[in-house]
Amino acid sequence: MSDTEAPVAVESKETKEITPGAALETDLTKYKVAADIVRDVTKKIISLAVEGAKIIDLCVEGDKLIEAGTAAVYNKAVKGVKVPKGIAFPTSISVNNAVAHFSPLESDPLSSQVLAKEDVVKIQLGAHIDGFAAISAETIVVGADSSNPVTGRRADVIKAAYTAAEAAMRTVKVGNKNWAVTDIVQRTAAAWDTKPVEGMLSCQQTQNVIDGKKRIILNPSEAQKRDFEAATFAEGEVYGIDILVSSGEDGKARIEESRTTIFQRDSTVTYQLKMKNSRAVFSEVQKKAGAFPFNIRTLEDEKRARMGLQEATSQLLYNMLISPDSYTPANTFVAGFHFTIGLLPGGPALITHPPLWYKPELLKTSKELEDEEIKGLLARNLRESKKSKKKSKGAAAAE
Repeated sequence: MSDTEAPVAVESKETKEITPGAALETDLTKYKVAADIVRDVTKKIISLAVEGAKIIDLCVEGDKLIEAGTAAVYNKAVKGVKVPKGIAFPTSISVNNAVAHFSPLESDPLSSQVLAKEDVVKIQLGAHIDGFAAISAETIVVGADSSNPVTGRRADVIKAAYTAAEAAMRTVKVGNKNWAVTDIVQRTAAAWDTKPVEGMLSCQQTQNVIDGKKRIILNPSEAQKRDFEAATFAEGEVYGIDILVSSGEDGKARIEESRTTIFQRDSTVTYQLKMKNSRAVFSEVQKKAGAFPFNIRTLEDEKRARMGLQEATSQLLYNMLISPDSYTPANTFVAGFHFTIGLLPGGPALITHPPLWYKPELLKTSKELEDEEIKGLLARNLRESKKSKKKSKGAAAAE
């Protein structure tokens, strides 16, 4: 996610036989437009994330900016049909030991929460064009700058999460297994005495789907290790990689009382809703969010929406995303980075932009990475140059 790993521009090409890789190249422009919007919105939210800022105001502003950004592009109808676009992931602002997806409502007791100096703040949001989603997350510290760098466990966990994300993106390669990413993230986090948050998932993406069948799990429990399905990365695939690292001893999160505000449709479940209100809410969600996660805040009547969603969630038609009530122990911190990556014929390509806030000089930590294998991995470019590929092939042929 360094500046040298910026998203790669690829022109669409027409071929007689459309391979998965060629299809991704065709769709990449839409992914990239969405990624540009995400970058611009994230930049604005970072500038607003100052001491005293209300979290709910940041979430509302982020969603408004995503809607405005997507409304300004792809306005020409294709065969009389408008291109669907909008929020792919609602803006969430999760602070300190809150794991992720915190986006309160006005009616919530926590709606008055404000940012404080030295808060570790995870900003996550996403946009889509025609169902091709770019989702990004990064971590900042309120009030930190080069003259007042982040220190202690805050610095450790952010450095660990960033470095683990860099290692993960270089491991999501054609032919590699999902367990290789699990392992590299675990080993990288250990260098700063941190742990990936237990059970966090990264998923394959396709059009209108951000939680595809192929998945990566972080810090799995013994039961998850037994049951989790192995998968091999293939050309033409896109992944949303979610790296969440805790400064706690085991990476486990606990549940505290709160209310889920972000929901997502489970496309694998079919159920005929029986209640009139449930059907009305379902119709409103389909119109406003389609297949993507949504915040109840975007619906016209919050109380009616919650009642309507009760039947849908009880029948598993909608999933509650990581509840905003998931926390690691008190006095620990969680840092997160999320990126969207595509496996193109020419190699992996970062679709979303590198983190905007992160710079080495903003962090001061006494711990450093010592694992030579991981250091070698991080020294490589995300996309291998043609010259390097020729050398590798020549060396292989000579053996």
